[in-house]
Amino acid sequence: MTSPVRLLQATTFVSTMDRFLMPPMLIALAAGLGVPLAAVVQTAGVYFLAYGIMQPIWGVVSDRLGRVRTLRLTLTAAAVAAAGSSAVTTVGQLGVARALTGAAFSAAVPASLIYVGDTVPGERRQTEVTNLMVGVALGTALASAGAGALAAAAGWRAAFLVSAACALTLAFLLRALPEPPASRPPEGPLAQFGRLFRSRWALLVLLLAFVEGGILLGGLTLLPAAVESTGVSAALAGAVTATYGIAVLIFARLVGVLSRRWPAWPLIAVGAVAAVVACFAATMSRGVWTAGAVAVLIGLAWAAMHSSLQTWATQVLPAARATMVSLFAGSLFAGSAVSAAVFAGPAEAGDYRVAYASLGLAMIPLGLVATVARARWRPA
Repeated sequence: MTSPVRLLQATTFVSTMDRFLMPPMLIALAAGLGVPLAAVVQTAGVYFLAYGIMQPIWGVVSDRLGRVRTLRLTLTAAAVAAAGSSAVTTVGQLGVARALTGAAFSAAVPASLIYVGDTVPGERRQTEVTNLMVGVALGTALASAGAGALAAAAGWRAAFLVSAACALTLAFLLRALPEPPASRPPEGPLAQFGRLFRSRWALLVLLLAFVEGGILLGGLTLLPAAVESTGVSAALAGAVTATYGIAVLIFARLVGVLSRRWPAWPLIAVGAVAAVVACFAATMSRGVWTAGAVAVLIGLAWAAMHSSLQTWATQVLPAARATMVSLFAGSLFAGSAVSAAVFAGPAEAGDYRVAYASLGLAMIPLGLVATVARARWRPA
């Protein structure tokens, strides 16, 4: 029987793989649909927006329907929507299909985190959260390296069909995942939202997630197109970005060990510094080697800073954990959607320096506030 952690890693893998299919194919999609690059970047933003908006809703649904049943239903819906993405003929159709796909896949990561929160004691929780990042890392690496190559060899439609097949397979395999006990909270969703919005710490964590999503996911989304704009192939640009996934895989293991010895705030500080360095490096060069270093540094930032904030989200409001974790993930991807919308114009103009300089400057106050706040926070 497959262990719960392996099934949850597979869930984060498939969801992340679909999420990172589009960035290596942005230029191929623009050419194939005959639209400007900015239109396709905005379509990627629509995916992130739908992904973010639906997460709180799935959190409430999973309280009532169950974590595992919610996962299986949404993965089946995601498979249908991803298959539909392969059949579109206009950028408008692509936007609708990808929005539906993102909305369905959005249940995967928060439900996995809530499952960990329901079943793992607090002292071991960050270790298990970083274990989930194995799936995130592998999904990112495979999509980043494989989507561009697959688009070049078989066309961009094939990538969406692969995602659909993986989602449908996982929906079947998850029948072996046991439902955690007592997943339904004593309070209704309105009471949970009220409790959350009365908590200053919870609201701060959500704000930090929103800004972090704009910076880390925004910077990563632009990276393949930035590299490809120098004249290299989509496959090579995607392979460079795939080093992010490898970096997350390596650094997640390290962070998992350090989290048992260090408090969370130094890990947040390390991640913030890595992100600042990555963004300013990207302003100086879009070459392959520099982009590889940028991807590695963003991977370090994700493993150290994001996993710490994510774990904090499972701890800050235990009485409304599902709602809090879902809103955290929703805030993260809402931030990335705003970032995609803001920087679509500079990307179309090839002005990636402005985009990355802005992201680097925004990370400085984010890192300071997140580090100090986490050092001061104490469980209620």
